[in-house]
Amino acid sequence: MPRLSFLYNLATDRSKGFPAGILKIILFILSLIYGLAVTAVMFFCWFRQYRATCKVISVGNITLGGTGKTPLVEFLARRLRDKGRRVAIVTRGYKRCGQGPADEPAMLQQKLGDIPVIIDANRRRAIKLAINKACDTVILDDGFQQWKIKKDLEIVAIDSTNPFGNSQMLPRGILRQPLWTLKHADIFVLTKANIQPPPKEFKRQLAKINPRAVITEASHEPAGFYEIHRPQQLLPADYFQGKTVALVSGIADPAYFEKSVLAMGLKVGLSFQFPDHYEYPAQVLENIISEAKRKNISVIVTTEKDAVKLNQSQIANSLLPIVVFRVELKIIKYEEGFLNRLSRVYRA
Repeated sequence: MPRLSFLYNLATDRSKGFPAGILKIILFILSLIYGLAVTAVMFFCWFRQYRATCKVISVGNITLGGTGKTPLVEFLARRLRDKGRRVAIVTRGYKRCGQGPADEPAMLQQKLGDIPVIIDANRRRAIKLAINKACDTVILDDGFQQWKIKKDLEIVAIDSTNPFGNSQMLPRGILRQPLWTLKHADIFVLTKANIQPPPKEFKRQLAKINPRAVITEASHEPAGFYEIHRPQQLLPADYFQGKTVALVSGIADPAYFEKSVLAMGLKVGLSFQFPDHYEYPAQVLENIISEAKRKNISVIVTTEKDAVKLNQSQIANSLLPIVVFRVELKIIKYEEGFLNRLSRVYRA
């Protein structure tokens, strides 16, 4: 984890000094090579694209880190289902929890119920499976880098608090592909805009790269808390009165989670932060519970993404309640433009 943090600080220009400067030069050279390789692969794939017989809506990003892509997938899936579409979500599934599904797909499946979540690194095969299930729409999770798939709508989520990092490609920066490829997007969703509204200069930069794309702003709104075994029953507003909580998260942006919880008025006594997609070995969870008890913590609060990975037997035996923080994405600016562009997919 310290090594990953050091590399991230280099990639975002937070590391200073002579050794860091030398490493940045090396990383810059590597990023040029990476950029050329990515561009070559993109052009090769564009000539061999698979065209599905259903509508394919891609939700992706251009950077590493948490851009709020998964809540956007959930938002879209609910919206389309409510409009009568037969929707499936296709995802690679970054990591698997033991023998079960990966964390984000498991969370989506738990929350969406009747909407199938198909996990397969081979997206073409997964889309065909969705079509066999009589789905008329596939939401391609993390699809911006899926150049072999022809998409009917390309949605790119961008973190308003850190849009492009230092605007450098990996490994010098956090860009997964060149900025000019944003011209292929149909919609930009600027997430976390409630925390930091996107600057006008940044929106002008996007409009210059892609003048035809719709630019919207979204927030991740707290929807409440629920006990880990009762996801359908939100806790009353006074549940945390007089209680101190411990936060547990293994997500790309733990600071955003902590800020959101503090904004809800909770008193935080401990905060355990782990790398994104953390698997939570049994011993780690045991140590968290022990440390929380030692500090007289009343409740453990975690994210929905982390909740699906916690060891169920240890949770059952824990004397501390484990509460999950529910978040929902809301379009807070230019929602009409977003929905109009989405509906055009089905008029084509």
